[in-house]
Amino acid sequence: MTYRLGVDVGGTFTDLILVNESSGDIHTAKVPSTPDDSSVGVMNGVERVCGNAGIDPSEISQVMHGTTVATNTVLTGSGSKVGLVTTKGYKQVLQIARSYVPGGLGGWVIYNKSDPLAPLACTIEAEERMGADGKPVRGLDAKALEKAMEQLKEENIEALTVSLINSYANPKHEKAVERVARKALPGVPISLSSSVVPEMQEYERTITTVANSYVRPKVAEYVKNLEKKLKKGNKNIQLNILRSDGGMASSKLAQQLPVNLLMSGPAGGVSGACWVAKQAGFENLLTFDMGGTSTDVALVQDGKAQLRRETTVGDVTVRASSVDVRTVGAGGGSIAHVPELTGALRVGPESAGAQPGPAAYNKGGVLPTVTDANVVLGYLPSEVRLGGDMEIRKDLAEKAIKPIAKALGISVKRAAAGIIDIVNENMYGALRLVSVEQGFDPRDFALIGFGGAGPLHANALGRLMNSWPVIIPPGPGVLCAYGDATTRVRDEASRTYIRRFADTTTADLGKIYEELAAKALKTLAQQGVPAKECSVSCQADIRYQGQGLQLTVDFDLKALKKGGLGVIGDPFDEMHKQLFTFALDSDKEIVNLRAVAQGKSAEIEARKLPKSGSRTPVNAAKLGNTTVFMDGKDMDATLYQRSKLKAGNKIEGPAVVLEMDSTTVILAGHTGNVDEFGNILIAPTS
Repeated sequence: MTYRLGVDVGGTFTDLILVNESSGDIHTAKVPSTPDDSSVGVMNGVERVCGNAGIDPSEISQVMHGTTVATNTVLTGSGSKVGLVTTKGYKQVLQIARSYVPGGLGGWVIYNKSDPLAPLACTIEAEERMGADGKPVRGLDAKALEKAMEQLKEENIEALTVSLINSYANPKHEKAVERVARKALPGVPISLSSSVVPEMQEYERTITTVANSYVRPKVAEYVKNLEKKLKKGNKNIQLNILRSDGGMASSKLAQQLPVNLLMSGPAGGVSGACWVAKQAGFENLLTFDMGGTSTDVALVQDGKAQLRRETTVGDVTVRASSVDVRTVGAGGGSIAHVPELTGALRVGPESAGAQPGPAAYNKGGVLPTVTDANVVLGYLPSEVRLGGDMEIRKDLAEKAIKPIAKALGISVKRAAAGIIDIVNENMYGALRLVSVEQGFDPRDFALIGFGGAGPLHANALGRLMNSWPVIIPPGPGVLCAYGDATTRVRDEASRTYIRRFADTTTADLGKIYEELAAKALKTLAQQGVPAKECSVSCQADIRYQGQGLQLTVDFDLKALKKGGLGVIGDPFDEMHKQLFTFALDSDKEIVNLRAVAQGKSAEIEARKLPKSGSRTPVNAAKLGNTTVFMDGKDMDATLYQRSKLKAGNKIEGPAVVLEMDSTTVILAGHTGNVDEFGNILIAPTS
């Protein structure tokens, strides 16, 4: 028997899921994260989950890992010192960047850009020029470049980016610069823009490649360190890292192109939600992943997560495909406070994190958090054991909330309820960003709540969004790890191809897409994925002629060859109408072409629960009764043990459902129905 391990590292907890690839049996574990070195928490989790399953770690064949190392490196400004080589005349490409002036009444605001990831002192120019048609205008002066490299050597750069004008059309000069740099700067990792993102627009291409260099040494160190620890007891184990677009990359490719990992962690949750929803028969979803530090939300339509061509972390935006996840600083560890100036309650974005954590964890935390508010309200009763063994202290939670209650002049329970209301509104705003503001009606979508704190708030968010049912999957606290374990190896190849529809043919496009597909499939083959197990999809970035904005259209190449350019033009018009309420009669223009190759899906089936019969009513899962503060008053609520629920059970709110990795709250006036896969489907009681 072999096992597949999914690992998701969050700000507070590290979640793991171990899947027996022969029988489909699943084991989960949840351990505290170790911010100083995430690999320590991962290895602690491996030991815990293998102990739960009664197996030796050597039996694990694959580890699928969602990581936040690249994300945190950008957010904390702790990346490497990057050198940059540009074409002469483009030295300040990062400083000029893209102009930004707030619109409307905010036009007077001065916008302060952050310092570029590659400082001007570490930027040199190359005497060369490539034309937009891919033909050399002026050859590379290698001797002058060798002399200029001395400046980078004196600056002690730790990574190098080469981004020359029009290199997307012909990478010859960038490769020549790379050869010079390898001799002048031995041991320094080099990133070429023509390899990272071979598309037009010099600023976007440059900042993306610089970001790749910025996080590359730290990501490479982490991946190598983790791989070394994993292989210590199992030389044949294979480590894959989750990409921002929801696909997987080998550890080798992840080290070379870490810019594709900037949204690795959140993508795992969306992938897991898609897998669960597919089993349960839901294709349109709003995903709601609330952890200890932040909340990630996304929209899934027809079983596919919405993707975007740009990834933003902090104030850095790069051109790399990612799941369209919006993040807010609202999690179980978010700290509540009342500023003296306004006297108004605020929650987050500061977080108590894993150390010391909320006061109720009894690990030294004293500041009032969202978790403490849930404890005070009775939503996290003393029967809860986080991760299976962490005790909850209500007395410490009440002590932490008291200063908030005193500052507001209200009771501790009402102060706690206020904290929950505010954090729910923050998350409601994020959900509107991915639905209403993208032209989608949230009433057409189910809401799936997961993460350690998601099921506590999901029912309330469903009520705010009017999205039903609210789905609480089994093991919601480790659903991101499910996503890591069930996703596919993925890669893409792209090319800039600026043509009006009137000036191109399906035959021209077909030839290019076949070349791009071959390139993407070759990368997958190098990761051990045979071509017969792969599928290829196509994308085109399209705009109206004369327009700056472009939208990405997915399509099938066979359909394009058969149906003509309308196969991509008509969907573009519909997308434009959805986002902006109108479409133009102008000629359309293709900007970029892209082929996406994916390996086969993991063969993991959801386990079905035994059905409830007359001898096994929902009473069999009852643990007892408790008191909760809900809708402004104390109410009697029933406690349930989730592991004892059966398919067909109905849970009338108010109720609290307990399990190892999370706790679900069902509000008064709502009912939770347990489906055949163990999902709790919450909706207003009819």
